[in-house]
Amino acid sequence: MSLAFSPPFTPPDRLVPTLRQDGYAVLSPQGVADWLSTPLAQFEALHGDWAQLPPDEYLKDGGRYRTRRHACFTVDGGALEQAPHRAHWQPVEYNALHGGMQRWFAPMEAATVAQPAWQQLMRGLGEVASGMRGAQRWYVEAHQFRIDTADGIGRPTPEGAHRDGVDLVAVALVGRHNIKGGETRVFEASGRRGERFTLTEPWTLLLLDDARVIHESTPIQPLIEGEPGWRDTLVVTCRSGGFQGD
Repeated sequence: MSLAFSPPFTPPDRLVPTLRQDGYAVLSPQGVADWLSTPLAQFEALHGDWAQLPPDEYLKDGGRYRTRRHACFTVDGGALEQAPHRAHWQPVEYNALHGGMQRWFAPMEAATVAQPAWQQLMRGLGEVASGMRGAQRWYVEAHQFRIDTADGIGRPTPEGAHRDGVDLVAVALVGRHNIKGGETRVFEASGRRGERFTLTEPWTLLLLDDARVIHESTPIQPLIEGEPGWRDTLVVTCRSGGFQGD
């Protein structure tokens, strides 16, 4: 069995400097709570929504291992607004498997996006993006994912190591159950340096400067055969200038 390497956690007050220096940073669950001045229990209370996600009908590999919801927002300073529901679109240059498709995923639940913890997270990510690129309006897409092992294997990133064509990518582990694998890998986009670690604690948060690094997560398999296994994540992207596909 492969070893699970712990993430190199960043103190919340070093978040933006670390992103500028290394191209990525990882906050511990308590680091997330401290960064957003929000009790961790408020984030953990969001997890129930992941059990109700509809199937992803667009998987080109024929898999049935992914369920998801999607929502869009704008963040401008402290102003957070939910945008009208829209298709998720990426160019093939960034997603060779699913790029060029208008993918209409089920919208996120209104009760979820109304939670104070959710809104604090969206504003906080906008503030980090502005710390990296300068203050401006950010176009934010949020994706709730559950990857399961019902068919024996689940692929968090079926497109492989990739960039998303945005400015900031945030990946929060929301939970994992009865699985092995799911290792996170971060590589320089124009270099040889790479890091590998496994997100194991709920609300550990990985942040990526999408211009500088590529990332992937390895497939998951059940730890105990015959029992359900899953990995729940929240992926949020911040992009300047507009949503992709506009």
